[in-house]
Amino acid sequence: MAVTGWTAFAGIMMIFGGIMAVFQGIAAIADDDLLVATRNYTFQWSLTGWGWMHLVIGIVVTLAGFALFSGQLWARIVGVTVAGLSMLANFAWLPWYPFWAITLLVVDGFVIWALCARTGTDA
Repeated sequence: MAVTGWTAFAGIMMIFGGIMAVFQGIAAIADDDLLVATRNYTFQWSLTGWGWMHLVIGIVVTLAGFALFSGQLWARIVGVTVAGLSMLANFAWLPWYPFWAITLLVVDGFVIWALCARTGTDA
């Protein structure tokens, strides 16, 4: 079954967002000193830990984005779930890369909306 409209949009955005999260993870794992750590936030983990979290979530989000093109209901459910997890991870990423974190928060929000909305163009 071919997908159209908002499901295709969600799949493409998940692939984009997942790849960006993978790049964030690689940057944090490769060089802890690349990012600026501040002490004005309520949570504090090592950047390497954040990097691994973003790398894993980014891979899962990218794969789920590709799965959306199968047109299956389970792919939508997985898509909403991993987009929500990606939102949480990017919210936690705000102290280090606020521009990218906000960008991916917005992308994930649109993905969740696109997968939950019934616009009549998708089954």
